Amino acid sequence: MPNITRDQVRVPADVMPESREEYIENYLKATRGTGRLMLFACDQKIEHLNKDFYGEGIDIADAEPEHLFKIGSQGVCGVLAGQRGLIAQYAADYPEINYLVKMNSKTNLVKTSQDDPYSPQLHDLDAVLAMREAGVNIVGLGYTIYLGSEYESTMMAEAGQLIAQAHANGLLVVLWIYPRGKAVTAEKDPALIAGAAGVALCLGADFVKVNPPSACEDSTSAENLSIAAKAAGRTGLVCAGGSTVDAETFLTQLHDQIHIGGACGNATGRNIHQRSLDEAVRLTKAISAITLADYSVADALAVFNGEKDFSL
Repeated sequence: MPNITRDQVRVPADVMPESREEYIENYLKATRGTGRLMLFACDQKIEHLNKDFYGEGIDIADAEPEHLFKIGSQGVCGVLAGQRGLIAQYAADYPEINYLVKMNSKTNLVKTSQDDPYSPQLHDLDAVLAMREAGVNIVGLGYTIYLGSEYESTMMAEAGQLIAQAHANGLLVVLWIYPRGKAVTAEKDPALIAGAAGVALCLGADFVKVNPPSACEDSTSAENLSIAAKAAGRTGLVCAGGSTVDAETFLTQLHDQIHIGGACGNATGRNIHQRSLDEAVRLTKAISAITLADYSVADALAVFNGEKDFSL
């Protein structure tokens, strides 16, 4: 199981001296002391509206937003990522969860054929810092950039400023970066995914969430991901989980992303929260067993099936 000490946390130079210890503490919390990130993505209520929470193939428990927080509390996660308002409504009842506040969001109603995607910042950092002062366990921020959109410069400028301010206050930042817009013909092109990873590094992000790159004739998705992981440098690269698949398929993909692709974690939403509470909790433990403790797929699957326990 990978473990890091406080002295091994690499602190960016834009973290103010008075915030250095808080940054280290937040980094260790978010990565559960491993340097790897298990991010439970709960931002889809804006991004995908209610179709990801109610309907065929989705457990009825997911219709209630508190389902997300029950999973985050009872499962094994590094951070629960959601919008400020969502976290504000439930955090008092779930103070033990590590929260990552998603600073921008947009719905999927306006299609790329109508307009290039732009996800504006929903509030300023002061609103988040006020929540932290009030006792909410906020360890980081998240922000989405649509690389290739005609609005990419605005989003990059917002993200760059946000990262500088967050680091100065001892917070981590995870960037969601997706190539998307009329200028982009292949959103999962391996070179574009690697480019997105490099952009995150240049903006100063601690982690970047990307879609797994497409496979090529002579290389798998995980093999292509290794190029992006190198391009990310000291920014940790994690992959989006995508739509729900069976547990064995998902855990196999995750294992390959880490051990072949060089990813340092995962960012999973629908694959977790669309299940019943019991099944979702078991899946967080199986995912964390691979992400945080280097379990094999077979052993992680045993955790998911309830044949083996996992905790940190």
